[in-house]
Amino acid sequence: MLPSSRTQLGLFFILLCPANIIGLWWAVGSPLVMDPNSICRKTKRLAGKQAELCQLEPEIVQEVAKGTKLGVRECQYQFRFRRWNCTSHSKYFGKILQQDIRETAFVYAITAAGVSHAITQACSMGELLQCGCELTRSRAPPSPTAGPGTEGTAWEWGGCGDDVQFGYEKSQQFMDAKSKKGKNDIRALIDLHNNEAGRLAVRSYMRTECKCHGLSGSCTLRTCWRKMPHFREVGDRLLERFNGAFKVMGGNDGKTLIPVGDNIKPPDKQDLIYSADSPDFCSANRKTGSLGTRGRICNSTAMDTSGCDLLCCGRGHRDETVVLEENCLCRFHWCCVVQCRKCSVRQELSLCI
Repeated sequence: MLPSSRTQLGLFFILLCPANIIGLWWAVGSPLVMDPNSICRKTKRLAGKQAELCQLEPEIVQEVAKGTKLGVRECQYQFRFRRWNCTSHSKYFGKILQQDIRETAFVYAITAAGVSHAITQACSMGELLQCGCELTRSRAPPSPTAGPGTEGTAWEWGGCGDDVQFGYEKSQQFMDAKSKKGKNDIRALIDLHNNEAGRLAVRSYMRTECKCHGLSGSCTLRTCWRKMPHFREVGDRLLERFNGAFKVMGGNDGKTLIPVGDNIKPPDKQDLIYSADSPDFCSANRKTGSLGTRGRICNSTAMDTSGCDLLCCGRGHRDETVVLEENCLCRFHWCCVVQCRKCSVRQELSLCI
């Protein structure tokens, strides 16, 4: 059983920014009832840019917490069918983040992306005084929208575009603060790179949305604005980067990273990087942070990572019938209640041995 969302969020904070963030999480408590004043009263262990942000803009820290929770959920969704499923079990997850493996790279990237996304969203929703809708006066016109009736249509920037640059900068200020202190350290360089890759997965994939205006459904004028990608798209894109992540080693100067292997192009800013090979996560091992896959539900017919052959590491699986209760025969009663009965459903599960 996974810990509650409160524990997950607190754990991510504690482990991503070790001692600096412990006080912050215990001040935050439930993300649904966060009080910025309470957060910053109790964050005495923060230092540098993080402390400055908390003292001057505590409401930003509240969005940092929401963004971290967003990253937790997306990580667990993307890895739900893999041997390592982004578990937040404290005794094991801490070991994962102490290693410089692919999984750690994804955690850093998805968290930095979540923070950037949450802060930008708060700007667009009018929840932060420091920002609002994106300024578009100097931007080039939007590209033509495909479809009949839009040729030669006048356009203007309008609506409320997402100010992704503000979210990007605040995520950078908070997430990169601790790593910059040791920027000559290889691990710090890798963490900073993966943080940036996460933020770019949001900022580099903005889309243009337009709305037509005119009499009788005509499109005499288009109002356009820029929106962030949905966070599921961000997670999907970062999972692709995870699958093609680059193994690197430190250069002789201690300030550069070199890809390992012959004739390998250097990673770009959106690639994920790591320096150590991952364990196989087949068996429980506290030293490596592996919970193992014994007892995990698998798909006996699938050939991908969710299939029993791969997920169970060749140990085999057993079939089990379980009886579940679910809502059925639901009826809507005016107004406005939906009443359902409880029905028992038998379900066949395959579990790793």
